[in-house]
Amino acid sequence: MMVSETMFTEADVICPATLQQVLDVQRPAVFGDAGAGAVAGESVPADISRIESVVNCLQTVNDAAVVSDVVKFVPRIRSGSYDNMGSRPSMEDEHITVDDLSAHLGSECCTPSAFYAVFDGHGGPEAAAYVKRNAMKLFFEDTVLPETSAIDDIFLKELESYHRKAFLLADLALKGDCSVSNSCGTTALTALILGRHLLVANVGDCRAVLCRKGVAVEMSQDHRPSFLPERIRVEELGGRINDGYLNDCLSVTRALGDWDLKLPVGSAKPLIADPDVKQVILTEDDEFLIIGCDGIWDVMTSQYAVSLVRQGLRRHSDPYQCARELVMEALRLNTSDNLTVIVICLSSLDRPESFPSQRRRFRCCSLSEEARNKLKSLLEGN
Repeated sequence: MMVSETMFTEADVICPATLQQVLDVQRPAVFGDAGAGAVAGESVPADISRIESVVNCLQTVNDAAVVSDVVKFVPRIRSGSYDNMGSRPSMEDEHITVDDLSAHLGSECCTPSAFYAVFDGHGGPEAAAYVKRNAMKLFFEDTVLPETSAIDDIFLKELESYHRKAFLLADLALKGDCSVSNSCGTTALTALILGRHLLVANVGDCRAVLCRKGVAVEMSQDHRPSFLPERIRVEELGGRINDGYLNDCLSVTRALGDWDLKLPVGSAKPLIADPDVKQVILTEDDEFLIIGCDGIWDVMTSQYAVSLVRQGLRRHSDPYQCARELVMEALRLNTSDNLTVIVICLSSLDRPESFPSQRRRFRCCSLSEEARNKLKSLLEGN
């Protein structure tokens, strides 16, 4: 249901007492309740129909008011990140946190604007380090970020298309850089926030999870051989999966780099760099976003991580501390990988628990003097 904001500013008044009583008084027996002695098939008086019309009118405006509240929501962004080498002999993870993208790029765009990314390297740290070093150029050099009023369906489709292109350009750039071995690669997950719009793009097994009123909503899909659609795609292209590994060497089915598994260029190969992209409009129900490398998700579910962060924010309201607590918990659960986590808070620092509003504003439905008298008479039992 589309509702303009002016619908409420033009008539932002409390419903008169005569109409408010209709909502608070139990329905009289003449409404046909089975326990009130109603006669089957008895016609409903016109006055009663008018009462129901008033109630329906008020309910419609009440629902519209809720929609309007959602439209007015604007995220208040702050983030914290933490990483740890874990039990590995070296650190191959990289990450990016930009809470104010507009200031970072030196351009005017919608508020808020933010960008986050995690890269989980394999075969050495070079590929992940290269993509991090060049990420802002790859993802934003040719992108014109809009003001809030300019975000529409056309722009969002173009933005998604450009993000897909940026992943493929990053993949090709790794092939052309002599400092990165053809046997080196990285997974990649990016999260872009523009106003109320969240776009997540993913290649590999990093994961983004949104907390919506305490419930984990996965914003990415792990690209692993155990995921049936990926297994089917790989096998149709001549790849083989053995003991959870693609061609006996990779535990993911999508990655940037790893050109020893993709050559020659232009041929259909099982290992690809095409990202999955998901978009969502954020509302006041969306509390925070977690993005992390697979060292976290190897030992805990998305819901477990969301619950842990939610409890932490209630204790100390510090996203950095929450990220650290997630990493420490993964270590306690004996993860065997590098660890990187970013926690992005989307709601205000002092936001209370959400409870249904007890006082709603309604747009008045006018009744004639005669109708009001009849309503009063019916409610008084005359």
